[in-house]
Amino acid sequence: MEAVILILGLLVVAFVALGVYVSVKVIGAASRGVDRTITQARRAVEDTTLRAKSYGQLGVAGELAQLRLSLRMSMRATQEALQAGVAEDASLSESLGLFQRLSVHGRELDDELKRLEREPDKKTVGSLLPGLKKRTGEITRSAESLRWAARDRARRFADDDLAALNEQIDVEAGALRHWTTHEPVAGQQPDRSAEHGPGPGQDPAGAPGTAQRHEQGQGSGPGDEGIAQAIAAADPRQRTTYPWQKTARPETTN
Repeated sequence: MEAVILILGLLVVAFVALGVYVSVKVIGAASRGVDRTITQARRAVEDTTLRAKSYGQLGVAGELAQLRLSLRMSMRATQEALQAGVAEDASLSESLGLFQRLSVHGRELDDELKRLEREPDKKTVGSLLPGLKKRTGEITRSAESLRWAARDRARRFADDDLAALNEQIDVEAGALRHWTTHEPVAGQQPDRSAEHGPGPGQDPAGAPGTAQRHEQGQGSGPGDEGIAQAIAAADPRQRTTYPWQKTARPETTN
C-alpha cells in the first residue's frame, strides 16, 4: 500500500513539474512574440518618420534622415536575404557571419547619425556630412554585394536544376513515344521480297507449300500428327498476362 501511495505521489509531482515547464515555455513564446511585434512596430514608425524627414526637411536634418533610411533599408534587405538563403544553402553561413560583423559598424553609424539629428550645432554637423556619407556608402555597398551574390547563387542553382529537369523530361518524352517508326538508314535498300510473290514451294504466307510439307511428312510415325496438333494448340490458361495489358480490340469489318 505504501508503494502505491509513493508511486501516485511521484506521478502527481511529475505532472505538476510538466505543467509548470509547459506554462513557462508558453509564456516565454508569447513574450517573445509580443517583443517581436513591438520591435517591428517601432521599426515601422521609425522608418516612416525618417522617410517623412528625408522628403519634408531640407538641409542637414534631411540629409541625416536620408542617410539613416538608406542604411537601414540596405542592411535589413541583406539580412532577410541571407537568413532566407542559409536554410537551403549552408555555404551562406560564412556570408551571414560577415554580415553580422558588418552589422556592428552599421549600428554604430546609425546611432551616431541619430545623435547628430539632435545636435543643435548644424554647422559642425554639416562639416561631418562628407565623412558620414562615405561611411554609409561603404557599408551599404558591402551589404548589397553580399545580398546580390546570395541571390545570384540561388538563381544559378535554380537554372542548373531547371536545365537538368528539362533534359530528364526530354528523355522521358522520347521513351513515351516508343511507337514512332524509325526512318530507313541512308543507303539501305528496303526489303521488296514480298512484292514478287511467294517463291516456289511456298504458299502466299511464306510458309512451305503443300507439296513440300507432304515431302517433309513422309516417313513420320503414326503419332507425329497428334504431337504436332498438341504443340500447335497451346493451352490459353497457361498464357502469361500482365495487369497493364489492354484487352485486344476486335477487328472491324467495313
